Amino acid sequence: MTARAALVTGATSGIGRAFARELAAAGWTVTAVARGEDRLRALVAELGPGHRHLAADLSTPEGQELVAAELRRRPVNLLVNSAGTAHHGPFAGSDSRDALAATRLGCDALVTLAHAFLSGARRGDALVNVSSTLGSAPSPGLAVYSAGKAFVTAFSEALWHEQRPLGVHVMALCPGPTATGPEPTSPAPAPALTLTPAPAPAARHQDAPAALVQSPEAVVRAALRALDRRTTRPTVVPGRANSLFVLAARLLPRRALLALLSR
Repeated sequence: MTARAALVTGATSGIGRAFARELAAAGWTVTAVARGEDRLRALVAELGPGHRHLAADLSTPEGQELVAAELRRRPVNLLVNSAGTAHHGPFAGSDSRDALAATRLGCDALVTLAHAFLSGARRGDALVNVSSTLGSAPSPGLAVYSAGKAFVTAFSEALWHEQRPLGVHVMALCPGPTATGPEPTSPAPAPALTLTPAPAPAARHQDAPAALVQSPEAVVRAALRALDRRTTRPTVVPGRANSLFVLAARLLPRRALLALLSR
């Protein structure tokens, strides 16, 4: 039987790293994509023989085209678009270059790679785009991030409908706050959890209700279970509390929601 192949972006931290590790443990051949060559090499060494890495800055057109060409040259059965970042604070007081770089990474790269993948996808293949519960909840202080995730969710849902008759599954994975431990390159383990900027920024996690916070491994396992079942819905929200948050965000008046999220 031919090994299943996956390409994972943002693979050296957070949810992307958890995807790479879980897929490799399940027998997938993984191509790990991120910016840092050293961390990629360390990850692939951890995953074991047979896995590959590709260093690329997906916030640049050159990096996007490099990975898109890889997808066209070496088609995979699963693409996980997990790369992303966020900048906290009022939009007008931030550097517009940071906002544009975040948009290129979280939206432009995702569209570019999704197109390269779906253009050659076969029945049974799957695309997972990592969004966020904030894609359903515009968040003051995270205007670009929450708007970008709203794009990712809507884009993925539309692709789910387009690809379903072709037997290709598309998922919008919408986790809430995600806690991680120290990165593998840290000189010493931290005594408590630290919080990473994906899928939602660390500054907001510190005040998040504990019921909403999950580990990257829990998020990925929920996604892979849904992927195995090929659920009849395009959006997966890991955790009951996060599902209730998304439902409430859709039902609350927008003014009330914005006031709540700005606290």
